[in-house]
Amino acid sequence: MKRSGLIGQKLGMTRVFLEDGSHVPVTVLHIDHCQVVDQRTQERDGYTAVQLGVGKAKVKRVGKALRGHFAKAEVEPKKRLAEFRVSEDALIEVGAYLSPAHFATGSYVDVAGTSIGKGFAGAMKRWGFAGLRASHGVSISHRSHGSTGQCQDPGKVFKGKKMAGHMGAGRVTMQNLEVVGADVDEGLLLIKGSVPGPKSGWVLIQDAVKKALHDDAPKPAGLIELPADDVVEEVVAEAAPETTTETGAVAEAAADGAAPSDGDKKE
Repeated sequence: MKRSGLIGQKLGMTRVFLEDGSHVPVTVLHIDHCQVVDQRTQERDGYTAVQLGVGKAKVKRVGKALRGHFAKAEVEPKKRLAEFRVSEDALIEVGAYLSPAHFATGSYVDVAGTSIGKGFAGAMKRWGFAGLRASHGVSISHRSHGSTGQCQDPGKVFKGKKMAGHMGAGRVTMQNLEVVGADVDEGLLLIKGSVPGPKSGWVLIQDAVKKALHDDAPKPAGLIELPADDVVEEVVAEAAPETTTETGAVAEAAADGAAPSDGDKKE
């Protein structure tokens, strides 16, 4: 079974003390009302997946198209959306909330995020080059990368050559990270080791592809019940306001997937 993942926000690092007195460095991830917004089915889309959303976004900061998307699913606006491929037996109903306990303690996960951007960096910092000689004979270029090409044949620098340039700010995946624990009430997930990205950065957490699924992993997902929010009704009301005869006919035709006829249009 290929289960869904979670969307988390990195809060920082701390440590957890074990029963034998030793401590483990952990990264704290916040799972803020992770909810299923949409489904992708084999019949309609050609593949099976679930679209998740986390965080509460202000209605006025959400575009009209996304307002309609959230209103159709009858969920509150989300700050972040992500899609996870799942098997058909692991589909989750729209509107369901996923708990941090979706990943059992002791299981292994892969965490993907955007690494911290470090701007323009030299070859030594970016690629770990040794640099040139630190003694005499090198004229103020000790940290340069040296020669980059060959002789007249081929007479060019090959693509992909490791040189100075933009460092960081790329997608990084850390594999086989152990889940130390979860706090369902506070919406926290503790993962051993470091996780890519800065504080407050968004990350995607999935079951490790190189490890077997943990025996205690909930199937198809670890769900939790949360109280309904009044924001949902507000979004639905704004997405479907009262319209005139002309706009009402256009809206009904668009909902049915067909263009309005000339008879429906106002002269």
